[in-house]
Amino acid sequence: MSAEPLPELAAVHWRPRVDPRRLRRTDALWTATTAAHVIPFIAAAVALVLVQPLAAPVSLAALAHAWVIPELYAQRGANVVRPKRSRAAPDAEARSVGLLGDLVGHEARELHASTGLVPERGSLGVWLVGPAGALLVRPGARRVICYCVGVNDPELPSGDRIAHLLLALRSDERGFATVANLAFSGARWRVRRRLATEMRPALDAGAATARQMYKGAMP
Repeated sequence: MSAEPLPELAAVHWRPRVDPRRLRRTDALWTATTAAHVIPFIAAAVALVLVQPLAAPVSLAALAHAWVIPELYAQRGANVVRPKRSRAAPDAEARSVGLLGDLVGHEARELHASTGLVPERGSLGVWLVGPAGALLVRPGARRVICYCVGVNDPELPSGDRIAHLLLALRSDERGFATVANLAFSGARWRVRRRLATEMRPALDAGAATARQMYKGAMP
């Protein structure tokens, strides 16, 4: 692990460097923001029924809005690891996956082969790295933070993209989280619902490791 910060930090010099305390603030802010969107719809639904029972259809519509808003946020988070069509030739894609395998262990290679995501345990939690984004499963596995981050070369095959992100993550985890663009922070179950079916085992595996981290940190 390198002690040098990522050079990309210079491009986002106004952002405070991410640490566990700031991640907790991020979680709290996203929860508060979601609540500020959802609670008015729920309150309106209840008030309408109390004032005029015949307004029940309108109340149901308000409750539907209260449900859909968090789901849309979670969808945006899940989209950071949504598979995208590669512009690279098939042989280059295969070579990149082989080279990526040299950077990770056997279990990580198997998980990538089946889900397209590479797990990486860090000090902030368990990362699941894809070609254009990463999911951070926080210790305890209750929350997931979704980051959009990529490599500025559209011709690179997916394996090389993941390798670049993985090396940056290993070099400076907190810098990596600072440079990446926050897309969502919320309950793991919400993100899991919006992930492609084949990717869900990667999130489940990351959650299992994150629970172990939490238990290991307890006195």
